[in-house]
Amino acid sequence: MATGMTDGGRPAETESALIRRLLEDRMERARAQIARLNTEIREVTLARRDTPADDEHDPEGSTVTVEREQEAVLLGRAEDQLSGLEAALARLAAGTYGICERCGQPIPRGRLEARPEARFCVSCVSLGAR
Repeated sequence: MATGMTDGGRPAETESALIRRLLEDRMERARAQIARLNTEIREVTLARRDTPADDEHDPEGSTVTVEREQEAVLLGRAEDQLSGLEAALARLAAGTYGICERCGQPIPRGRLEARPEARFCVSCVSLGAR
């Protein structure tokens, strides 16, 4: 994000193109991660069919269950990230990207570089905005 912001904290036109590319790149990576996790969950689920149903007494059964649950948590996080990135892209198109949804102040550049899907400034996040 090499160029400037407008006076209202919104990205300047050339910066908008850079932000769009960043968001789209991260969305592509999130989609790839979702696809990979879905494949892994399917594989673990199929492997589960080959193990005895008694998880309590079968050490491999409990490992398969734990692995599937961990993959499901990661999948949920990836889906949430993708949703956040899609919403950020919509805010960019609407001209509200980079503006805190709670207080209306600009979100610091460093926060947007680290989390381009950020909806809130650091102050509002510290106050509990999610």
